[in-house]
Amino acid sequence: MTQQDRILVGDIGGTHARFAVVEALRPAPQIHSRRDFDGSFGTFQDALRSYLDQAGFAAIPEAIALAVAGPVSAGHVTLTNRAWSISESDLRAFGFRDALLINDFAALAFAVSSLGPGDVHVLGPDIMGMPDEPISVIGAGTGFGVTCLARFRGRAVPIATEGGHAAFAPADDREIAVLKILAARFGHVSIERVLSGPGMENLYGALMQIAGRQPLPLRAPDIVARHMEDSDCRETIEMFCAIYGSVAGDIALAHGARGGVFLAGGIAQKIEPMLIASPFRKRFESKGRLSPYVKAIPTRLILSEDTTYIGTANASLAFRERGGASGN
Repeated sequence: MTQQDRILVGDIGGTHARFAVVEALRPAPQIHSRRDFDGSFGTFQDALRSYLDQAGFAAIPEAIALAVAGPVSAGHVTLTNRAWSISESDLRAFGFRDALLINDFAALAFAVSSLGPGDVHVLGPDIMGMPDEPISVIGAGTGFGVTCLARFRGRAVPIATEGGHAAFAPADDREIAVLKILAARFGHVSIERVLSGPGMENLYGALMQIAGRQPLPLRAPDIVARHMEDSDCRETIEMFCAIYGSVAGDIALAHGARGGVFLAGGIAQKIEPMLIASPFRKRFESKGRLSPYVKAIPTRLILSEDTTYIGTANASLAFRERGGASGN
């Protein structure tokens, strides 16, 4: 295995910094030297140095590719939910020959073609998406990510978006009441304000305010863990799942995602049984005159923890092969 066959990949979000090395991407990827760091580092460079020290490489890989939770502009990103700035030029100055920054959900789009049956679970009817049609990848985590894999006549282009910051559209009186409470607090109420870890906490607080009760100091994992015995937590999860379905259907319409909608992010995996039992799919399909259009679109949950790593490495190879790699 040569240095050129190794890509140091990272998944850099609002609460984590995960690193690994991908080798022998074709025909089958091998992933090793995984490390997961929490938010205790002051800068990204500190986290990267700690990873390299722990991994104990004789020489660092020639290429680095990072999937980052924020918009990438001209090879630079400031993370949306963390005060970290990263640039491709700084990574090359660090010692990497090739450096690539890519939005984390755009990286997932690069991995969709590599997903096998064991890497996804079906949400709703087990139907096939239309080949060569666009695919949407969305997901709730620290924030809410949205990307589109635009496919047309054998060509595919991932499109990073900031769709998670589009406005939240309530679908019933109770959700309207939640919107009014959150609007008084935030002004603009984005999808991310309700579909994310902090968003779940916002929903819980708003529902408790509507009920006239003092909310407990619960974080999103607590709300999930207590939903079976706590009716307020259960209502929060049910509303979360229902809104998730509506948003997924809206994004499917916006992208023309007749190839399918894929859910990523840690929250969906943790609440999968609740998603299945909830109105998620009903709300996904509830699009008035366009309901038949979305009923033909499959919804699937991404399970593989390696998806971001594989997609990021795929992106690095793609850019290098067509001469678009950073540093050239």
